[in-house]
Amino acid sequence: MRPPPVRLRSGRPEHGRGARAIPRQVTILGLGLFGGGAGAARYFAERGARVIVSDLRPAASLAESLKALEGLPIEFRLGPASGGKEDFAGSELVIVNPAVPPDSPSLAMAQRCGARLDAEINLLLRLCPAPVAAVTGTNGKSTTVALLGEMMRQAGRRTWVGGNLGGSLLPQVDEMAAGDIVVIEVSSFQSQRLAWAGLSPHLGAVLNLTPNHLDRHRDMAEYAEAKRQLLLRQGPGDFAVLNGEDPILRTWTDAGRGRKLFFGAEAEAPAGIRLAGETVRLWRDGRHAEIALARMRIPGAHNRFNAACAAASAWLLGAEPKAIEAALAAFPGLPDRLELVAESGGVRYYNDSIATTPESTMVALEAFREPIVLIAGGSSKNLSFEEVGRRIARRAKAVVLIGATAPEIERAIRAAGEPVPPIHPAESLEEAVRLAHRIARPGDVVLLSPACASFDMFRNYAERGRKFREAVRGL
Repeated sequence: MRPPPVRLRSGRPEHGRGARAIPRQVTILGLGLFGGGAGAARYFAERGARVIVSDLRPAASLAESLKALEGLPIEFRLGPASGGKEDFAGSELVIVNPAVPPDSPSLAMAQRCGARLDAEINLLLRLCPAPVAAVTGTNGKSTTVALLGEMMRQAGRRTWVGGNLGGSLLPQVDEMAAGDIVVIEVSSFQSQRLAWAGLSPHLGAVLNLTPNHLDRHRDMAEYAEAKRQLLLRQGPGDFAVLNGEDPILRTWTDAGRGRKLFFGAEAEAPAGIRLAGETVRLWRDGRHAEIALARMRIPGAHNRFNAACAAASAWLLGAEPKAIEAALAAFPGLPDRLELVAESGGVRYYNDSIATTPESTMVALEAFREPIVLIAGGSSKNLSFEEVGRRIARRAKAVVLIGATAPEIERAIRAAGEPVPPIHPAESLEEAVRLAHRIARPGDVVLLSPACASFDMFRNYAERGRKFREAVRGL
């Protein structure tokens, strides 16, 4: 499905990659909870369009997004009865939330009503007057985006950070200037729909590719192709920063016409990024730079890779090494990403709720040398737990399992061929924290790293992380 791109027109001067337009009527299909739907709704409502929001979920499930739109003249069609013809009739434009799948009956209804389809990320790329740097990949996106944003601020550039990290930047697009930098986190669902608009960011960074979202994408090949869309329409003046140690990304030399720089790769190249211990070495067009990572505050070898990607991207966008190193020293990390929640009785409690895939949990397990009491489990993404089961058996002192996938994870641990750590079931996250607290001894780490999505017990990973923090602080 590839709808024609939406060209926006008004009496205002043009800027960015396309002229502005305010359609008379716009439908937001899928309000969502991560800010994109709310940002698009606010953008059009504040500019005089009639805005209809259509979402199959009830108001109670969308409370945060609805609160963000209070006071605006928006019509809400929520709950199982939404998505009918009346939600789209008369709308010139339908902004499709990334979470709306291609086979959605509501999406088919929007097309039958003759509406043009587009996505919030496409509008941002079209309207933004500043260079856009977009980061995608399976793991590490949010940390890398936040680091890159801080590096550009340290370099003296006015910087806007959003996307999956921080929500939609559309409502602020009028405040942006050509000399600013926009840094966004992009999911596979978002990058897949860049094809609708034929756009790519000035700088696209891809951190890694491991199986994810196979409950939505048919297979790994489709998931990788969705990520690849980020780069396909880059021109010779654009940049692609890619993990040279990832077997799939190494083959992306022909993904668009942007200049490719691979980080972590051993081979020499006219332009590249090498992570050597605590130093990132950068080179292109006869220019060289070195970035020291020794003052980084966030733990783990995976975060050194994230930092290498962010540092290279910042350098390509004009930041000097001193500014990049100052950002690395100042950055404390993000919530829900190996976040140190508390230290009590010699035990440290870490929240890694963002770990919604087995690969993410494997990375978290390798970030610590101390004995680990692991809390894992959640809702399924149709991913295999075989390898993470082996890793848990080797690295965990004990395991507390919650959620719908608990039996699958337990089977994978017991089948690992390793001495099996004690495995304890828990009915809730609060019970899991209490169990882990009783098991842990001074010097241990209690780690929430679920290896699964959160939707069986929570609205999203952020609520799961908040509940973990509350449970730990209530011990």
